[in-house]
Amino acid sequence: MFRFANIEVLWLGVTIPVFIAAYLWYTGRKRKQLEEFGDPELMEALMPNASRVRPAVKFSILMVALALLIFAAARPQFGQSEHTEKRQGIEAIVALDISNSMLAEDVAPNRLDRAKQMLSKLMDNMVNDKVGLVVFAGDAFVQLPITCDYVSAKMFLNSIKPELIKTQGTAIGQALSTSIRCFGEQSDASRAIILITDGENHEDDAVAVAKRAKEAGIQVLVVGIGKPEGSPIPMPGTNSFRKDRNGNVVVSKLNEEMCKEIAQAGGGIYVRCDNTNTATKAIQKELDKLATQEIETQVFTDYNEQFQSFALIALLLLVIDFFIFNRKNKAITRLDIFGESGVKNQE
Repeated sequence: MFRFANIEVLWLGVTIPVFIAAYLWYTGRKRKQLEEFGDPELMEALMPNASRVRPAVKFSILMVALALLIFAAARPQFGQSEHTEKRQGIEAIVALDISNSMLAEDVAPNRLDRAKQMLSKLMDNMVNDKVGLVVFAGDAFVQLPITCDYVSAKMFLNSIKPELIKTQGTAIGQALSTSIRCFGEQSDASRAIILITDGENHEDDAVAVAKRAKEAGIQVLVVGIGKPEGSPIPMPGTNSFRKDRNGNVVVSKLNEEMCKEIAQAGGGIYVRCDNTNTATKAIQKELDKLATQEIETQVFTDYNEQFQSFALIALLLLVIDFFIFNRKNKAITRLDIFGESGVKNQE
């Protein structure tokens, strides 16, 4: 596959027609000025060392060299090989609750941001593991397919906000089902789902899906975020809180019983996330316990740079141009390199 790494540099190529037009205008103007002094043939006899061919040859060489330098600066690259590498690691899917209740501030700065901070630390400790990201509220979708690219994972993680899903609610079962599908084909690597939620499930039977995950060899680790006594949910951009249909302030409470049931059904652990690093350490410890098997990863090598050849040819042309004089050299005139004798005979 061929590409230019700096393709925008090719726009400099528009200067070449401009230079050509300027050169043609200059030579035409110079010829007219010469004709004003007298007969061109007589004038050439008075200037035996003047050459009409060499300036054109020098200019052509410069234009070709310029085109090659622009081409080289655009960094032409060829080929991208793909190969499979085997690494030691696990596969983990993070199912993150982004419902409006995750904006509650019973943990600082709020439940959602605290969850992001925790996940960022977990990713910092990943080396050869694969990680994917599923977000859910009243619906669930894949935010990031399973990958070894932790930089992209963190980028997607930072962009998460409740507005990504219009349907509100907490469909934990659907989130777990989506996470199971993310793993794809059967693998020898140990697999885990890290579910981060406040446990306010109103949509489906999450416990049954957690059991199905366990049967598929996937461990479900549950992180409950928030406090059992609950907290009101701020309205973004205002100083008020969310209210129900009767005008009462909605208090979102951490449903630890639901979280524990899901963790037990999924063969994992439950831990509550607060303003300390306790939950992060507990989840990291469980991930470390998982047997690490070889997992195959598709790795793409970098494109091979091809600019060197074009730059070398351009340099060679510039050297040649340096040794070509605008005026004839008596020592090499007899060689007639530029065919100037033929030009005179035709005239």
